[in-house]
Amino acid sequence: MTEQKRGEARGNQALTGMLNENLPDKIHQLWSFKAGDEIKASPVVCGNTVVVGCMDGFVYALDLKGKLLWKVNTGNGIEAPALILDNTVYVGNLTGVLYALNLADGKEIWKYVTEGQISGQANWWRSGNSTRILVGSYDYNLHCVDAATGKGLWKYESDNFINGAAACVDGTAIFGGCDGFLHIVDIATGLVTAKVDVATYVPGSTPTANGLSYVGDYDGGFSCVSMIEKKIIWKYKNDKIQLPFYASAAISGDRVVTVSRDKQVYCFGKTDGILIWKFNTGEKADASPLICRDKVLIANMRGDLILLSLSDGTMVWTYELGTPVFGNPR
Repeated sequence: MTEQKRGEARGNQALTGMLNENLPDKIHQLWSFKAGDEIKASPVVCGNTVVVGCMDGFVYALDLKGKLLWKVNTGNGIEAPALILDNTVYVGNLTGVLYALNLADGKEIWKYVTEGQISGQANWWRSGNSTRILVGSYDYNLHCVDAATGKGLWKYESDNFINGAAACVDGTAIFGGCDGFLHIVDIATGLVTAKVDVATYVPGSTPTANGLSYVGDYDGGFSCVSMIEKKIIWKYKNDKIQLPFYASAAISGDRVVTVSRDKQVYCFGKTDGILIWKFNTGEKADASPLICRDKVLIANMRGDLILLSLSDGTMVWTYELGTPVFGNPR
């Protein structure tokens, strides 16, 4: 089966937040698009189409020049980034409805109803000719849905709300939530493999690479969890101030980069947790970092878009957007 083009907010199924793209040495605005309300969801790009959900309840599809191609009203605000797979857009809203829409024209293919709001992006896993869509909900459940039909296959119940996306790696779904646990669930069966107690509240997604998952928490901790040992192998906390790590981390090579509401960008050694560098953005940051080859792209709540060197954290450029950024740039 030929792989179709995909659009994912964090780059891949493991949610590593890495793109194999070069960013320009200088930037300028080419266009802007005015939606009906705040845009908290990260935009997703697939081919020549940009898809983004809005708090006005609409899913908007634009071309690369900012022209509206289509829009669909889902009936409630959208915080979750879309997932684009096999020419289908999967996106959830705050009513708790997961929609499958045709990428070409926005026509509804199916919808699946959960019992709580959806705040995190759906993810996917393919086994043979079967593709499964996984999405967390405020009904405490991770839902597994058949991608073609929208039929629910299984639900795994956690102990509280699920905010982020589940990383899908080696046939397992890995996610945290408001119960403070990192859950590791078999995608084929929906049965839990392990639960690791990491914090009181995990607001973001849990990127995973080389058997290690990275978890930011609301208590100001950032943890690395071994998927083999099923335990925390290192943890960082700021000695002076403990503000939430709300964003999801990005992973590249031997480094992991994250941001905090303490205004700092942190770069750690991936396996040992040694702090390599940090950079003060001047304002708290909820948007997840994006690594583009040897650069790190950051956005903060003041509306600054900042490009840093991955090697040492020095600033390459900054661009003032003038309004808070909630979702990661794409």
